[in-house]
Amino acid sequence: MQITITVNGTTHTRDVEPRTLLVDFLRDHLGLTGTNIGCDTSQCGACTIHMDSQSVKSCTVLAVQADGADLTTIEGLANGSLHPMQQAFWDNHGLQCGYCTPGMIMSATKLVEGNPGISEAEIRHGLEGNICRCTGYQNIVKAVQQAAGEMGGD
Repeated sequence: MQITITVNGTTHTRDVEPRTLLVDFLRDHLGLTGTNIGCDTSQCGACTIHMDSQSVKSCTVLAVQADGADLTTIEGLANGSLHPMQQAFWDNHGLQCGYCTPGMIMSATKLVEGNPGISEAEIRHGLEGNICRCTGYQNIVKAVQQAAGEMGGD
């Protein structure tokens, strides 16, 4: 099947097998390897992207379901310099091995939109669908709080 998807501002038209997962399309067809495959069961959140301004786990979406969609991956989040959420993760050491980081950042970015004063409890609850095996989450929460304030709810 032929699909047309806009990813990080660039429109791509490709032929794909109907069973191709969106995460595989991004990685294998477009070479955007920042979106990670962690579990293939939507448990870990490493594959989280923004699809039509919503946070989604790209391992749960078929590429053909995204036909006509506007996607943002971790590669497209920054615009010339690090996005405030990316910078906050850097500043607060909100990563160790980095495998979960792209999905964590993509989820956190949507989580704080419209909520610059988000609480620690709200952050922890909002990121429950993203698993980090390294950090213990404390620095991730600090990073999200910093970015929320800097983003002003945007």
